[in-house]
Amino acid sequence: MHFGWPSPSLPQLLDKNSTIPITSEEGSWIAVMPLLGNLCGSILGALILDLIGRKTVILLSCIPYLIAWIVIAYTRSVAIIISARFLAGISDGLTFCALPMYFGEIADSKVRGALGSSVVVTWIFGTLLINIIGSYLTIKTTALVSSVVPVLGLLTFVWMPESPYYLIMKGNSEQARKNLQTLKCTDNVGLDLERISKAIKEQYENTGRYLDLFTVKSNRKALGIALLLRAAQQLSGTSAITFYAQIIFQEAGNSSKISASEASIIYFTVQFVLCVCCSTIVDRAGRRPLLIVSIVGAGFALFAEGSYFYALNKFGMNLDNFTWIPLTALVCYVISFSLGMLTIPAMMLGEIFPINVKAFALGLIDIYFSIIVTIVSKCFQITKDSFGLHVSFYGFFMVCVIGLVFIMLFVPETKGKTLEEIQDELRGYSVKDSSEDNIKLSEKLKMIPELNS
Repeated sequence: MHFGWPSPSLPQLLDKNSTIPITSEEGSWIAVMPLLGNLCGSILGALILDLIGRKTVILLSCIPYLIAWIVIAYTRSVAIIISARFLAGISDGLTFCALPMYFGEIADSKVRGALGSSVVVTWIFGTLLINIIGSYLTIKTTALVSSVVPVLGLLTFVWMPESPYYLIMKGNSEQARKNLQTLKCTDNVGLDLERISKAIKEQYENTGRYLDLFTVKSNRKALGIALLLRAAQQLSGTSAITFYAQIIFQEAGNSSKISASEASIIYFTVQFVLCVCCSTIVDRAGRRPLLIVSIVGAGFALFAEGSYFYALNKFGMNLDNFTWIPLTALVCYVISFSLGMLTIPAMMLGEIFPINVKAFALGLIDIYFSIIVTIVSKCFQITKDSFGLHVSFYGFFMVCVIGLVFIMLFVPETKGKTLEEIQDELRGYSVKDSSEDNIKLSEKLKMIPELNS
């Protein structure tokens, strides 16, 4: 909700009757400030995730979110709004480090895609919710209503189990066993416990911790995949469009039937529904096919959007009868993008890194993510004001073309594989060999009476 807040709120702040008058430049800083706070939160997350646990970090992230909403509700200063947005960004950094890791570690391979995708699904739902609330309520009332969400987070997540991987890292095998039994709804977790213990032991045997991310070939490969997927995702414009959705529809020209706020609500509604659909099919369709279909469809939609604004800005054509095109093109964009590119890059972060470097890797990638989104959003505002919207949309289209080539050549399929099998594949081992090892381990475990009991 903090991330999507600029879409309904910036038009109110930029209005000539605003009680907090701001410039377009100040508005762009308000929009991107959570991304700068994200840098601090990501560094903090990388440092404390392995010290205090995934669950504790997620609970802590609720507090700055709550404070930020209260400050936004009662301030009349642009500087304080920017500071509150920075504070919310710290929570973003903690959340986007902890949640992909947490879901990747608690989920069975058969449902890991759906659980991992839920990070982005609920993110988009928050964006939709803030657009609905913010379009019809004042900034103060919107912030006070929104402050209920982090309170609910604190009251409910405190009952969730800690990650068994983290507990085994800390030597608490008995609690890890209990949490596995809770998560899997069965008492027969001996094989899973042994598999996790073996994997963690192997990963820590020759550990250089943070340096392993760069010195171990399989880790470098995972890092390259994560960085390039995130770049393809953000440089194709999703966050910039989220920040400036209502302003884009305003510049496209309002038709008599639909307002800019209504158009943005339709946009985010479609985005949310498609994200839910992606999360339900990703464990059956696979990651790679969805990514390819998604980026191809998004590219065509961005090209159409850019062409509309090119005709409008460069030739001054009368497009009063075609004001439906921007909404239609953006809906097509969001349909395609939400089928894979929006959810899968974040979901795969919890899959492709080994436990000994995962906290550092996710923190580093979240910092990288914040830098990219800040640059894209600022460049979007600059190119929009200086050259017109068509330049931005054509640039996003070119990124989709490059991203398609990268996905087809380098992104692995992780569907239906355990975290250990994914690591074996990144090291160059076949999943078949890994599965045979697991079968042998299972047969050995059956011979140990106390584990069976």
